[in-house]
Amino acid sequence: MQVSTEAEQTHIPRIPPPRPAHPPHTAPPPRPAAPPGAAAKAAPPIDPDTPILGVPLRTPRANPGAGAGISRARPTGLPPRSATAPPAAPRPATAPPAAPAPRGPQPAGFGPWRRPDPAPAYDPYDSTGPRDSTGSRGTAGRRGPGRVAAAAACLVLGLGLLGGAAAGSWLTGDSGSRPAAADGYARARTAWHSVPVDDLFPRTLRGHGPGGADRTWTRIAVAPDSSCGGAFDPLLAKALSPVGCKRLLRATYTDATSTSVTTVGLLVAKAGPGTMRGLSERFDSEGLGERADLMPRPYAAKGTAAADFGDAQRASWRIKVLTDAPAVVYTVTGFADGRKVTAPQPAGEATRRGATTAPAQAGLGHDARGIADEIERAFHRALAKTEAPR
Repeated sequence: MQVSTEAEQTHIPRIPPPRPAHPPHTAPPPRPAAPPGAAAKAAPPIDPDTPILGVPLRTPRANPGAGAGISRARPTGLPPRSATAPPAAPRPATAPPAAPAPRGPQPAGFGPWRRPDPAPAYDPYDSTGPRDSTGSRGTAGRRGPGRVAAAAACLVLGLGLLGGAAAGSWLTGDSGSRPAAADGYARARTAWHSVPVDDLFPRTLRGHGPGGADRTWTRIAVAPDSSCGGAFDPLLAKALSPVGCKRLLRATYTDATSTSVTTVGLLVAKAGPGTMRGLSERFDSEGLGERADLMPRPYAAKGTAAADFGDAQRASWRIKVLTDAPAVVYTVTGFADGRKVTAPQPAGEATRRGATTAPAQAGLGHDARGIADEIERAFHRALAKTEAPR
């Protein structure tokens, strides 16, 4: 009994601290009914009446045929019979793949049962590209010479376009704040010689009056071209002196009812683009075009509705210094019946909503602004017709 137990104990495999390289493929041997070292203790007798259940009695039962105090025992050399057989360990469906043999020294903490860290996910913003299983980037992140050349060409082209646009803007500028080229200025100074008077001062002009009502103005007189002497109040003539006066062109219009008259003038300047810009900025910043002591004078043609149109009849006016051409466009308007106006008002104020002054109520501010805008457009159309062919 003791020999058998020790023999069984010697065949129990000892599990070393580190796990083996290969997991076991066979089920472990059944555990003994009694732990090692308990061989001296006899197995409890088994009731012969219940051999299948194997439930031992609390006290051994005497055998009447063999004498009292003698219990029936299994033959020596046989292992004790357990109540139920231990379940066999489940056999894996497939054996795990064998771990590759380590090559060289392994880092601390790295064993055959520890999985390596997963490869980092591919970052689309990483210009070097993803890594392969060996940790190198391979050829995924490399740029070929064709791609590098294309990127360089796009960069050069973009810089060239930006530079060209900046140079063009600096040379030509826009129509609202930059003057034309020097040759365009020179051509504009002489264009009035070849432009028909009906193109520069159309016979009929159309615009809008108070409340957006349609308004029509008819040309009643055209003044001969002249110098600027006597055409402006002294302070206005001084303010316009920096640009010079090459020639002055004027005409007078009346409304459909002949109750208002308006003189429009076109001063052809001698100055260049820079001086015209400077004068325009000064008029805007200092408000020179809204001062009542800087008004233009009317052209009172005899035998027309403007015969009595003098300085005392001036009710509203407008002055605009052009920057895309060497010219100053101005208008001055008043009543055709010769009434005097004690409080003249610039067109900007007379056309405001809610204005209650006499020039505003009569629409004289709309006359001054509308006719000035139409003559400015006619002047630009005339210049376009005289442009040299390219």
